[in-house]
Amino acid sequence: MSPPSVLTQEEKEHFLKHGWVKIPNAFTKEQADTITKDVWTRLGMSPTDQSTWTRLRTNMPWHTEFDASQFAPRAWAAICELCGGEDRVDPNSKMWRDSLIVNLGDANHGGKPVPPEDLPEWHVDGDFFVHYLDSPEQGLLVIPLFTDIVPNGGATMICPKAIPKVARHLHDHPEGVSPRMTPRGEPGFTEEKDLEWFRAVARSCGEFVEATGNLGDVYLLHPLMLHAPSSNALRRVRIITNPPVFLKEPFCFDREDGNYSLVEQHTLRALGKDRLSGWKITGPREGVVPERVKIQERMKMEELKRLEELKKKAESSEMQQVTAAA
Repeated sequence: MSPPSVLTQEEKEHFLKHGWVKIPNAFTKEQADTITKDVWTRLGMSPTDQSTWTRLRTNMPWHTEFDASQFAPRAWAAICELCGGEDRVDPNSKMWRDSLIVNLGDANHGGKPVPPEDLPEWHVDGDFFVHYLDSPEQGLLVIPLFTDIVPNGGATMICPKAIPKVARHLHDHPEGVSPRMTPRGEPGFTEEKDLEWFRAVARSCGEFVEATGNLGDVYLLHPLMLHAPSSNALRRVRIITNPPVFLKEPFCFDREDGNYSLVEQHTLRALGKDRLSGWKITGPREGVVPERVKIQERMKMEELKRLEELKKKAESSEMQQVTAAA
């Protein structure tokens, strides 16, 4: 027996039409604070001195995990529902991490937002595997908001109109494509190329959505959603995470019982199909080790050093207080 639906009919229809839905108030500020309390120490920056904000965006490594089904139960239930039920979702997907993504803006932009079509980092997630239309490594794109995010305040920019273009590319290349969308067998397949393929798709669409909202909101987006970090013209602190959702089995677009998940339904709609009879991958499923992993390993060592220094300072201050009291 299927569990009761956590998504309203309106939310389901919104996802089927646009490829995304926002779950409001999925967790509290108190919960968020437990995850972000050390963010400035980890960054090596000051919250009150923008001259120390030397990076527009930082994709931080993780130190701790927490259970999404306890931390944000309605968001987790909605994730499972969009993917066709919890029995289709890898249980490891339940564990979210404090791999915070911090967007602090760039003073060089002079307070003017970069137009969406000119953003340099349009992409589809999944830099760690060879992509197919049915790839289980990326079942859904999840964006929990750990700060309030207002227009021009660093929101993730999304491009729903690009989903059919990405889906068609993957459909037409069952041999597999690289994380940068280069088909297997073509030059550059094994290289970590630039993002021009994605940028060109974004420029061809012309319609964009800012993923703004309140602390505690969670965006759930189709795995083929093209997105990019915005320029954060207001230079307000923006913190999100991006926990991956893995499926136990690949997406299936040719189900005899017609029991397609909402994600599968949106993919089929994007392709203009009711089902994909006979479509199957022709290459091996392979992992990729992105440069990001190497960078985050170095960052983690630096963060641990700063956190240890903060701990020692706190212990020293406490000892001095005890000595003074004696």
